[in-house]
Amino acid sequence: MALWSNPIMAERHGGVKVIHVRFEGRSVDIPQGDLDVGAASSDNEIKRALAQYLETPEAKLRDYVIDRHDTGNMTVRPEAVFG
Repeated sequence: MALWSNPIMAERHGGVKVIHVRFEGRSVDIPQGDLDVGAASSDNEIKRALAQYLETPEAKLRDYVIDRHDTGNMTVRPEAVFG
C-alpha cells in the first residue's frame, strides 16, 4: 500500500498540522486537511475520516485513543493496556 511507503515526520511542515497514526504495526503522518478534520472535530469524526482514508472498517478504530497536542497535531493510537 503506497500510503505507508513515504511517511513524513510528526511535526508541522510549513504550518500543516498532521495526524500521526499507529495502525496495524505501522506509522504514518497524514495532513489533517487530507481528512477534512481539525481541532474542532470530534473523536468520532476523526476516526470515521481516518477509517475511510485507510480503507478499513470504522470498527477497527473504535478502541483507539486520540491524543491532541499543543502544536495542533494529533496522535491516533491503540489504547494502552497495562497489567
